[in-house]
Amino acid sequence: MRRIGFLRGFRPSGARTEADELKQKTPQVRPRRTVQVNHGQSFHLDTKPAVPRTVLQAQHSSSIDENSDDYEDSDLFFASVNQRTMADEMTLRVPGQRKARSNSLFSDDGLLDDYETWEDGLCSSPNGSFHLPHISRESGGVKEDSSLLSTVIKMGWLEKNPPQGVRYQRRWVKLDNDYLRYFDSDKDVYSKGIISTAFITNVSSVGDLKFEVITSNRTFTFKAENEGERNDWVTTLLECTRGRQRQSIATLYSISNPNFQGYLELRGPRSKLYTIVASDKVFLYKNIDDYRIGVGITSIDMNVGNIKGTDRRSFDLTTPYRVFSFIAESEQVREQWVAAMREAISEALSNSEVVKQIWEEPSNSFCADCGALKPDWASVNLCVVICKSCAGQHRGLGQSISKVRSLKMDKNVWTEELIQVFLKLGNNRVNSFWAANVPPSEALTPSSSNEERQHFISSKYRQGKYRKYHPLYGNPNELNNALCINVQSGDLLETLRLIFCGADVNCSTGMTDCLTLESLASAHSQPLQAELIRLNLSTELPMLHVEGGMDLQHYQPSPCASYNGFLFKTASLTRAVTECKAREEFSRRWCSLNDGSFSYYESDKNPNPNGTLKTSEIVCLVVDTPQKHGYDFTFELYSESERIYLFGTDDPESHKGWVKSIAKSFIPTSAEPLLRLGFERIGRLKCKDGLNLQQSKVGWFALEGSTLHVYLENSKGEEICLRKVSELSIQQDNGVLVLVEKGRTLYIEGERKLGFAGWCAAIQAAGRSGGDMLSEQQLTETNSPIIVQSCIDYVLQYGMTSEGIYRKSGVNSRVAGLCDRFRQDARSLRLKEGEHMVDDVSNTLKRFFRELKDGLFTSEDSQSWLNATDIQDENEKIEQYKLLLDKLPHVNKATLETLINHLYCVQCFSEQNQMNLHNLAIVFGPTLFQTDGQDYTAGRAIEDLIQHYKVIFEVDEQQLNKQLKEIDQIRRLRETGGNKFPTHPRTEQDGHFICTVYLEEIKDTVIEQSVKVPGSMTAAELTYEILDLRKISFTEKDYWCCWEVCSKEETERPLHYEERVLPILHSIGTESFLLIKKHPAMDSMLVYLASKMDSSKHGIMKFREERSILGLGLPTGNFHDRYFVLNFTSLRMYKDVRSNRCEREWPVSNLTIYFGIKKKLRPPTSWGLMVIYESKKQDKPEKQQWYLCCETESEMREWYSTFLSCQYNGKVWSKDVCQQTRASRVLPDTRHGNVSLIPLRGSENEMRNSVAAFSQDQLALLRDLR
Repeated sequence: MRRIGFLRGFRPSGARTEADELKQKTPQVRPRRTVQVNHGQSFHLDTKPAVPRTVLQAQHSSSIDENSDDYEDSDLFFASVNQRTMADEMTLRVPGQRKARSNSLFSDDGLLDDYETWEDGLCSSPNGSFHLPHISRESGGVKEDSSLLSTVIKMGWLEKNPPQGVRYQRRWVKLDNDYLRYFDSDKDVYSKGIISTAFITNVSSVGDLKFEVITSNRTFTFKAENEGERNDWVTTLLECTRGRQRQSIATLYSISNPNFQGYLELRGPRSKLYTIVASDKVFLYKNIDDYRIGVGITSIDMNVGNIKGTDRRSFDLTTPYRVFSFIAESEQVREQWVAAMREAISEALSNSEVVKQIWEEPSNSFCADCGALKPDWASVNLCVVICKSCAGQHRGLGQSISKVRSLKMDKNVWTEELIQVFLKLGNNRVNSFWAANVPPSEALTPSSSNEERQHFISSKYRQGKYRKYHPLYGNPNELNNALCINVQSGDLLETLRLIFCGADVNCSTGMTDCLTLESLASAHSQPLQAELIRLNLSTELPMLHVEGGMDLQHYQPSPCASYNGFLFKTASLTRAVTECKAREEFSRRWCSLNDGSFSYYESDKNPNPNGTLKTSEIVCLVVDTPQKHGYDFTFELYSESERIYLFGTDDPESHKGWVKSIAKSFIPTSAEPLLRLGFERIGRLKCKDGLNLQQSKVGWFALEGSTLHVYLENSKGEEICLRKVSELSIQQDNGVLVLVEKGRTLYIEGERKLGFAGWCAAIQAAGRSGGDMLSEQQLTETNSPIIVQSCIDYVLQYGMTSEGIYRKSGVNSRVAGLCDRFRQDARSLRLKEGEHMVDDVSNTLKRFFRELKDGLFTSEDSQSWLNATDIQDENEKIEQYKLLLDKLPHVNKATLETLINHLYCVQCFSEQNQMNLHNLAIVFGPTLFQTDGQDYTAGRAIEDLIQHYKVIFEVDEQQLNKQLKEIDQIRRLRETGGNKFPTHPRTEQDGHFICTVYLEEIKDTVIEQSVKVPGSMTAAELTYEILDLRKISFTEKDYWCCWEVCSKEETERPLHYEERVLPILHSIGTESFLLIKKHPAMDSMLVYLASKMDSSKHGIMKFREERSILGLGLPTGNFHDRYFVLNFTSLRMYKDVRSNRCEREWPVSNLTIYFGIKKKLRPPTSWGLMVIYESKKQDKPEKQQWYLCCETESEMREWYSTFLSCQYNGKVWSKDVCQQTRASRVLPDTRHGNVSLIPLRGSENEMRNSVAAFSQDQLALLRDLR
């Protein structure tokens, strides 16, 4: 017989209906993961997407009413295990003082504190609702789920209309960040229903005091007591749900699946509920459909739960408020549910502090063995973070091999030192040792079986099968010695490698005060090393031994990739594809990428491939531009056998899939970030850098636009902007691509000529200007375009006194030609006087800005710049300009600053060029803003920028004044430069020259000083004059010297203290300068010379001569061993030590020796010398340049000190030079007065040409300007 309950309508709060009401099902709530947000609160993330709305039908009382939003059953839960009884009517019998309740999902009054004890602390509204904006946890009363109470936003009494009900039911409603919950009573712990705020699409007022909460599948109607309360609920709900819905739904797919889910039967009504165990909570739903749409019954926080089995299929979930009795489908399923819920209790009670710290190292958030997400176990002695499944297999190895500890429960184990060990190492670095040689076929995945895990983990740690062997492997004495040395440093990974390649952690250190490695590490303040040693004192080492002759070259693992489908293929080629391939030249082939092989077949039915290419043989993958060939989308594969395979398709998605899959198959995991790029070319190359020219590194390169992405062996990835490199050239003699950027040089080589030629062409093309946008130009180190800097520099040298500069027009054809050449390759174009006219160059600069796409001020903000001119208050206007300046893109800002600096300098010389502030603004206003020039608004903006240049761009006034002085010197030089031989007598002052000398007081910190150099000044006098000017104190042992530094040749030499400075200034070029710094090796050189019995020296050095091929000046040849003899008269070179006849002989007096060799020459050692020989014959001048390499630094110093001793008759350094120099020298006049030479070096606009050129022709140095 069916028992049907009565729907409740309006009633006093104390009135209750009978216990066996109609059982109504409530919307299900989805399991959610807790995430911390502001105010210390938390919110939950849903785990299932919404599904279409289902129509629910009413059933008999033993099941759930599908049409009800409330879940009604009085016998569903029990107060405690000891209090519960079962009656035939399935009603709950409670102590006599309890009030009858019709809802089973509420707390027992006797088990709760008085609700009123915390109610006083709430902010109540006149209508019985409460706001809790900042409550983190109530101090008394209901002991609900702490996560629920911590986020309560609003709560109060509302009347709710069931879907098929006529009368409203009074419900206590709570709103938090994640759920709208409703209860029978304000003292209930477990709700009748939950609506996820993530699925609420709208909240609106309807009818008399009612409002609707609308989800994608259902509409819930509530009624408030008055309109003010109704509006307050609507506003609060909208604020809570606005912006959260999309965000929460988007997060669903990033959350892992629940720990366990399925149907469980609740004892009593014998109704099945869809139950979810997720993290530290259990969620109840009517069915799986409600689980998917975010409408649930209740949730149970497992931090107050306990699990107890009652019979074969039953178990109880006991909380302080209710006992949930469940019945599973079978005994086996019950065990699974019990295990899952006990795991949830452990999760709730566990401490997450340690695991959060460990996961701060990104690689530790993935299992070191199978890659599973969020591992919470670790092997503390092997230093790997692992998942629970792998941890079980680690335990099987035994404590002597792997000491397994929980990151959440073994809190006492995790000392601060141990945590730091795991953070400093990380799974990636540790696996570079343990898993250096894992074949893809043996690698684990999160879904691997227990048998696979057992085999892999045993092979990895018990046998050490995949580890990277240490070079000292098999030599225990050397391993122990290396371990003793390494524990004194901070290299934990090296210590790990040494230990697990055979070093004995219990070996003797040989020190009486530190007998053990642990004490040795502690004595050297290395607590992490001591911790690592302590954890492995009893570790059993891997048992796999290397057989004699075993190849220790390590296998480079690459990700597995597979792909199948039809492609169109041409015949393989042996030269680069330059012409367009028509569709007729392609043949349709079934292609398959699997197990490290790329095969192509006649058709998908043919079992035998026409050809196969191993992915390990692919050295380069090229993605062609669309429609380059007959098929719209094509790509090329370059193989080690010097063949090219061209494939095509008309389907862009298929093309993209093939490219990504093939790239993934041959790119190693260390360079995997390259796969996320939209690359045009990707592959393997060899590379050397300036720090190590002895051995090439294998690198993985990807070209994306104008950026070259590089991953070298054992190095992090880096990006090189090819438009900003200072040099990009190919050495024709050895086929090496030389790339110079940020003060370093990379030498890139290809494994095969065919593929490398394509790389060179592609990199050089990418280094050129890429379009009409400012950011697409070739840039200087200051991020301004080279075309802008070149034009400004030219005008600075030759046009500052040109009347009407920037107003006069150039020849249109020449201006267009200059623009085209700059667009092709601005780096290679050099502007020269006589060849290029000033007005042509100035108009080229204006045309560049006029035709610039998006403009200098950007189309988005240009109007804001113009509007700023209307601001009347000058200070307010300047602040607005500063704000707009900061909004500009980085390149635009740097370019604007460079240009305004130039225009400011131009108007400073308006007396000569007639271009005052107003005239410049008239010219450049319409040009820079790309307007028609009908009004003066654009001009006024430029006028403001020039006029307030110092303030807007925060300019160093001292530097600006110095720049203007130098420009004035150039101007005066050009005015008097036409008279090469002055008719008036030269005075002593006329022979003085102004130069800029650099001072290195602190290493890598250089300052500049302008100084007047008379013809008689020696290097010592210049040195001590600079030191006096800078007020630097020094002693005799400081060995301050004046150095000649040549940045182009990458060489330097200390001038002899008696050497005259002025001839040096006349001889050095634009790439050289004078630097005052200490001589670091002078003391050791003097000691060596004092100990020598013989003034000569002989020995073997590596020799290379600078030759010229076809007049191109390209360096050729290699370094060869030669035997040298040096004495007071000459330097002789022999083929070897046994030769009696010398190959070359040079007078010592005609030689100049520099420290260093150009890295482009790839010297065999780091200790090189550059030697220059100049004959003094007037009728037949001769100059030779060659290079010598020594094996050690001390050997190089010995050769150099012997050379100085021979050339200066033993006077390498004088102890009295300091006193003599300072006594005989008159303090210089810091006022330069009339100068006859422009500064030697300084800012970017200083001294473009050599002093030597000036001594021959005062205008010659201005005729070869870049």
